[in-house]
Amino acid sequence: MAKTMVIPSDLNEGRKLAEMLLCQARSCGYGEDVCFAISLAVEEALINAIKHGNRGDASKKVTVVADVGPELARIVVVDEGGGFDPSSVPDPTLDENLEKPSGRGIMLMRAYMDEVSFNRQGNAVTMIKRRPAEESKAES
Repeated sequence: MAKTMVIPSDLNEGRKLAEMLLCQARSCGYGEDVCFAISLAVEEALINAIKHGNRGDASKKVTVVADVGPELARIVVVDEGGGFDPSSVPDPTLDENLEKPSGRGIMLMRAYMDEVSFNRQGNAVTMIKRRPAEESKAES
């Protein structure tokens, strides 16, 4: 069942929320590799929402809707910022961008999650991680 959580634009609150979701994934039986992937992607999404979306404005909130079940984790992170165009973020792996600090969070989210999509406004990211079949078999 999906759970909605709202936190202030505070990195410490973001870390606490990411830790809570990690515990939830572990309690659903996800292996350490999948738990690491979920945790890393959630942390990156929260950092982006707090720093870039809400620009660190303490009066703005970040809303997270998480549905972590035994087969699938679906996490949506929404900020109160104006949004952005994800296709405009430079590829951090290209030589000309290696020294630039931007774009790595989105790259990591896409690398570690099975699906990553942004809403039209660009202020919400939906991330999905499926439990690998071998983990489900090992448990039965």
